[in-house]
Amino acid sequence: MTEGLTHALGHGVGLDLHEDPFLGSLSEATLVEGDVVAIEPGLYRQGFGGIRLEDLVRITANGREILTDFPYELRL
Repeated sequence: MTEGLTHALGHGVGLDLHEDPFLGSLSEATLVEGDVVAIEPGLYRQGFGGIRLEDLVRITANGREILTDFPYELRL
């Protein structure tokens, strides 16, 4: 397991499970109004494990609208 952020940031959502636009540091995608994308950063730590959090986001004329509603606060 490699430590840190080791996969793409996200991808488009539509008819397929993973589709354009693909998002990440090497992406040349241009997001347009109406696109729905999954933003799913992952963080991994050697010998411990990892976590991926995913939110669905719709691109709007004024920026974005987060479609998921999940509380991410840490609970011990």
